[in-house]
Amino acid sequence: MTSRVQLALRVPDLSASVAFYTKLFGTGPAKLRAGYANFAIAEPPLKLVLIEGTAGEATRMDHLGVEVGSTEAVHAATARLAEAGLATDVEDDTTCCYALQDKVWVHGPGQEPWEVYVVKADAGSLAKQADSTCCTELPAP
Repeated sequence: MTSRVQLALRVPDLSASVAFYTKLFGTGPAKLRAGYANFAIAEPPLKLVLIEGTAGEATRMDHLGVEVGSTEAVHAATARLAEAGLATDVEDDTTCCYALQDKVWVHGPGQEPWEVYVVKADAGSLAKQADSTCCTELPAP
């Protein structure tokens, strides 16, 4: 698998957002579950994640990421980021967004969360594990 950027959005109306992004990118969701959808878009290479938020609120960024093809690629990213002086938070075998994943988190200067991750298997829950950065509500601006 080639790496691709992930954009995770918290949306007020999941059904309307799925319909819009299906039209925008010309492809339907790769995964659609209660409160969650993701699109594996080939062109441009993008993993678009939609997480159902609160009705009536504006859509906002939840987190950003880079999906990679292996646990080894996550470990290499962890080493590279740490060597660059960034604080890393490693989560191996974590469940988030209906998937079992290995990942590393870093935060940008505006506290925007970035993950480098690999999906290892499907999981039965959107729920994150305790203390995970996955799908964390950011404070309102």
